Amino acid sequence: MAAAVGAASAFFLWSLDAVTRLRFAHPWLLWLLPSAGFAIASIYQKIGRAANGGNQHIFREIHQPTSGVPRRMAPLIFLSTLASHLFGASVGREGTALQIGGGIAAAFARNFHTKPETVRTILMSGVAAGFGGVFGAPIAGAIFALEVLGKNHRKLTALIPCLLASSLAHLTCLACGAKHLHYTVSATLHWDLKLLGIIALVAFAASAVADAFVLASHTLTRQLTRLLPHPGWRAFAGGSLVIALVLLMGNRDYLGLGILAEHPSAATLPAFFHGPTASPIAWLWKTLFTLAVVTTGFKGGEVTPLLFIGAALGNTIATTFGAPFDLTAALGMVAIFAAATRTPIASTLLGIEFFGLALTIPLALACLTAWSLSRSAGLYALPNNPSPPAS
Repeated sequence: MAAAVGAASAFFLWSLDAVTRLRFAHPWLLWLLPSAGFAIASIYQKIGRAANGGNQHIFREIHQPTSGVPRRMAPLIFLSTLASHLFGASVGREGTALQIGGGIAAAFARNFHTKPETVRTILMSGVAAGFGGVFGAPIAGAIFALEVLGKNHRKLTALIPCLLASSLAHLTCLACGAKHLHYTVSATLHWDLKLLGIIALVAFAASAVADAFVLASHTLTRQLTRLLPHPGWRAFAGGSLVIALVLLMGNRDYLGLGILAEHPSAATLPAFFHGPTASPIAWLWKTLFTLAVVTTGFKGGEVTPLLFIGAALGNTIATTFGAPFDLTAALGMVAIFAAATRTPIASTLLGIEFFGLALTIPLALACLTAWSLSRSAGLYALPNNPSPPAS
């Protein structure tokens, strides 16, 4: 199962890179974003069924198995995420990673006629494998699967299967030729009040922005569903809003993942590690672009845009207070992830796998502080939580 998820993750990463470069080469594709959103939402309404529940459906099946994870989930999320990125939607890839992993894991469990308790473990391992394969962070992937589901599923016996699955998926992904973004933080740590103040400031800002993002995401999803009951027209409206934002901004820096640069001066996630950017509110622009699509039906998830937002927030703090850009961008990335997903341990480990062991203590402080300050239910509200599911 893990090897299959790793191979699928590699193909997904390659495809994502290809459609992003295709969008760069053909700028006119953006004008088709509303129509693409209408098509994606309509297809999910017509044939998606339980697959339309996304990550939330997988989490429900882990806690309380009912109808199972549908076979169509993995191919649907794969194709719809690529379509979202091809036409410029500011969505992520973690939703796709978790659903590909969960979908493939469910297929293996179904074919081997496993018992319900074993199905839970296999699904958790599939989620871990998807995260570890797509993000290149196998340890964080395993802990994420346990931590995000930990409120109702505390059996640590799943730790070893999750860790094995995540590691094997990561190795398979690398063996298939997939490449992950590498970050370098060269700032020298001097433990003084200034460093502690910077960590605290980044954590506070990240928790505030994460809470605002989660609240806006849940609220807008409810209100837009009430105002525009047809999912196709909601997505059409979201795509139209993105076009309006592009015309207002005068550039396309906030489309897609925000990792590849369309031009040398583009605001990208890697650029936040190297110096001040043209806009001190890049984090706010990315927030608006992302909310416009994740609340209206585009697929892919919110985590990679949130990493962009966190790094941009750290960059703004570095510009304002004279702190090292690479350090504050790194802290912002993991702190906002911890606050938005309610997974401080996995977020710390993600930071360690991204940036190295030298930053362990600052990363842990930022993640735990942001998590403790956050008051939202998180993007992945559990089944017994009244908050609506994330897209």
